[in-house]
Amino acid sequence: MTQANLQAGSVAKTLRDSAAMRWTALLLLALAMFCSYIFMDILSPIKDLMQDTRGWDSTAFGTMQGSEVFLNVFVFFLIIAGIILDKMGVRFTAVLSAVVMLIGACVKWYAVSDAFIGSSLETWFNNNLNYIPLFDELGVSPFYQGMPASAKFAACGFMIFGCGCEMAGITVSRGIVKWFKGREMALAMGSEMALARLGVATCMIFSPFFARLGGHVSVSRSVAFGVVLMCIALIMTIVYFFMDQKLDSQTGEAEEKDDPFKVSDIGKILSDAGFWIVALLCVLYYSAIFPFQKYAVNMLQCNLTLTAPEEGTFWASSSVTIFQYIIMLIVAAAGFASNFQKSKNRQFTLLGISILALITYCYMGYMRQSAESIFAVFPLLAVLITPILGSYLDHHGKAASMLIIGSLLLIACHMTFAFVLPAFKGNAVGGIIIAYATILVLGASFSLVPASLWPSVPKLVDSKVIGSAYALIFWIQNIGLWLFPLLIGKVLDATNPDVTDPTQFDYTAPLVMLACLGVAALVLGFVLKAVDKKKGLGLEEPNIKA
Repeated sequence: MTQANLQAGSVAKTLRDSAAMRWTALLLLALAMFCSYIFMDILSPIKDLMQDTRGWDSTAFGTMQGSEVFLNVFVFFLIIAGIILDKMGVRFTAVLSAVVMLIGACVKWYAVSDAFIGSSLETWFNNNLNYIPLFDELGVSPFYQGMPASAKFAACGFMIFGCGCEMAGITVSRGIVKWFKGREMALAMGSEMALARLGVATCMIFSPFFARLGGHVSVSRSVAFGVVLMCIALIMTIVYFFMDQKLDSQTGEAEEKDDPFKVSDIGKILSDAGFWIVALLCVLYYSAIFPFQKYAVNMLQCNLTLTAPEEGTFWASSSVTIFQYIIMLIVAAAGFASNFQKSKNRQFTLLGISILALITYCYMGYMRQSAESIFAVFPLLAVLITPILGSYLDHHGKAASMLIIGSLLLIACHMTFAFVLPAFKGNAVGGIIIAYATILVLGASFSLVPASLWPSVPKLVDSKVIGSAYALIFWIQNIGLWLFPLLIGKVLDATNPDVTDPTQFDYTAPLVMLACLGVAALVLGFVLKAVDKKKGLGLEEPNIKA
């Protein structure tokens, strides 16, 4: 009895049982993903500058952006990453993923730097990789004849980065399971994604800021900013390494690992209807969001009437960027913290501060007449509501219903961008209001997916093959993340054959294509709900049982 009590006391003292330590571990992982999200879209808000300074048309830009997941899809590196995670555990894989991302980031930085121009490496890339046997025949080559050398080399770096980024994604998910199993699982996953997505907003604000700093355009400065952040991500994972090691020494357990990926598991997984529904929902929904982010700023430049503020004014200064980012952090911090207040007065006070700061941020974006700062509101509503959704799912369920709502919002937003926003071109105020509202709703719809889809996977797939199922789902998702940036670029060039000004493209066709992905996701959402009702999978039930 005494020994049992001592054991219980020792268990109570582990890092995992301390809410502060548990959430600190989550914060370290989330900050690493925050930095990776910034680098992932570091060139997205300066697509126009890439065309002007490096000669990247939409096809070159889209091909380079899609290259991020090329090795994950066609060389099956994502499966290899899953095996590494199984064999080596969360700690080692987290640090390894950060190192790989940093290497890829450095390669991409050199590719867009002035030092690359005129170098022997540029000559080599101009003369080579214009034809890749088999991949060209299949139409999936990451390069093509006439692709700028800088875009080819940047694509190589982005492939390496993508291997580390996806490895980090599955590692972070596994780390959250380890620290939050039996606790606030959906809330933790939703919170991690909310913080990580602030990286999108940070990228949209600071990438153009560094590119135009000092009145001289240099796209390599933006990428260098991302490289510095990847160094910070590496530091975060190293700190997590020691925290996680301490936890294992306290519990006396070896690292928790999934069952290793087995080829024999594939048949069992592929014959599972639940797996296909989840995998297809995942690829459809994520393909309608992440590739869109890479073109969103340019889409706004093409559909809004923006007049640059007068030189010498506060709104044209570089300091306004810092002020606007501070206000953004207030929006995110106050809104996020409001979800965790027990006092209603304190909760509504923080919520009010968040809303007022959001209005102030939007006003500053309007005064700056900046497409990138307008799109930067994308994750802000998600940061506010994701913890609410995660907590609701933990306690009340309704995951399948949330996926349906998310799909409806996704369709509405892309159709608004395609047909309503262009109708307001020439209306400086109305167009920006429509843009802000649509972007905020799109961000909110995106928060519905990770909060509801990922915690539902164990309910749909046999627990014996859950690790293998996650690996296959991520692999299928990466097919969409490779294909659709490339498709958007090709469709954009095909529907705008004579357009040379990168701010005058017609984005209707690509946006309708993305809306169609939402329609397919909506149909699958209803199928999922019907399967859940028929088989009693428990998708509409809460994660935390009373």
